[in-house]
Amino acid sequence: MAKPITYREQEKIENTVKLREFLMELPPYVKDYFRAKEPTTSDKTRLSYAYDLRVFFRFLQETNPALKEKSLSEISIQDLSLLEPVDFEEFQEYLKAYKSADNKLETNSRTGIARKMSCLRSFYDYLCKRQLLSSNPVRLVDMPKIKEKAIIQLDPDEVANLLDYIENYGKQLSGVKLYHYNKQKYRDIAIVTLLLGTGVRVSELVGLNIGDIDFKNNGIRILRKGGNEMIVYFGTEVEQALKDYLEISRSGITPLSGHEDALFLSGQRKRISVDAVEKMVKKYASAISVKTITPHKLRSTYGTALYRETGDIYLVADVLGHSDVNTTKKHYAKLSDERRRSASKAVTLREKLDN
Repeated sequence: MAKPITYREQEKIENTVKLREFLMELPPYVKDYFRAKEPTTSDKTRLSYAYDLRVFFRFLQETNPALKEKSLSEISIQDLSLLEPVDFEEFQEYLKAYKSADNKLETNSRTGIARKMSCLRSFYDYLCKRQLLSSNPVRLVDMPKIKEKAIIQLDPDEVANLLDYIENYGKQLSGVKLYHYNKQKYRDIAIVTLLLGTGVRVSELVGLNIGDIDFKNNGIRILRKGGNEMIVYFGTEVEQALKDYLEISRSGITPLSGHEDALFLSGQRKRISVDAVEKMVKKYASAISVKTITPHKLRSTYGTALYRETGDIYLVADVLGHSDVNTTKKHYAKLSDERRRSASKAVTLREKLDN
C-alpha cells in the first residue's frame, strides 16, 4: 500500500503546479532562473518570486510603448538590456497601486515593494552571472527604507484572559451559534494553547497530523522551513488542551477522504487552513485586547516569554526554528537592551556602610 502524501508534500505539489502555470506566461530565460534557484530556495519562496516577476513583466508591457504589442513571453533579454535605473524607480512607484490582470486594485506597503525589488536584484544578478546582461541596473536603485517593527505580543494577563474568554465564550451565545461554538470549542482552545505554548508557525500547526503528537515525551514532530524535521516539546497545559480536543471533539468527527490524518479539522471536516486559524485568533483576541493579534503575534508572545525566562537567545532561535540567530537578535533586541540595563544594577563596586 502506497504511503499517504503528507500535507507538506501536497502543498509542494500544488506550489510546483502553480509555478509552472506562472512560467508558461513568462520568457524562457525566467524558467532557467528558477531552475538555478531551486537548490537554495523553498517552493514557497520560488512561487512568491514568480508572482513578483510576473508583476514586473506586466509593468513593462503596460508602460513601455515598445513592448505593448508583445506578449510577456516575447519580452527578450535585449529588451531588458535597454532598461535604466529610472525604469526601476518608476516600477517602485507603480507598485504602490496598480490593476491586476483581473482588474482588481493591488497595493504594496514598503515591505512589499522591498520584497519585489529584492527579487528583481536576484533575477538580474543571475542574468549577469550567466553573461546574458553586462550590468545590474537594479543595484543602482535605492531600496525602500523599512522601519523596524516593535514586537507586539500579549501580556501575561492578556494570555490568561484570552484562554478564559475562549473557554467561556459560549455563555453569551444561543441557538445555532452556540451549537457551532460547542463543536469547535476544544479545537480552538487546543490551537491557541499550542501556538502560545510552543511558538510554532501557523503553517506548521495546520500541517500537523495526529501521529505527529508524542504524549510519552510531550513533543510534536513538525516540518520547518526548508523541509527540516524537528521535535518541539510542550508543557502540561498544552498536553491537557490537546488531550481534551482529541478525546472530546476530534474522536467524534469523521473526516473527509484525504483528511483522515489531519490533527485539526475545519467545520467541513477537512484539514483546517491557515486563513481559518488567522480568522479564529482575530475573532477571540479582538474581544480581549485592542492590539491586532495574529497567530504570528502569539508566536512572538512565546518567544518573548522564553527569552525573558532563559536569557538564552540561541535557545530561542533554535526553538522558533530561525536558521540565523541574527534574525532572533533583531526581533528581541529591545529585550536584550532591558537585560543589559538591569545588569548595570547587579554589580556593586562599594558596599554602603551602615551609620
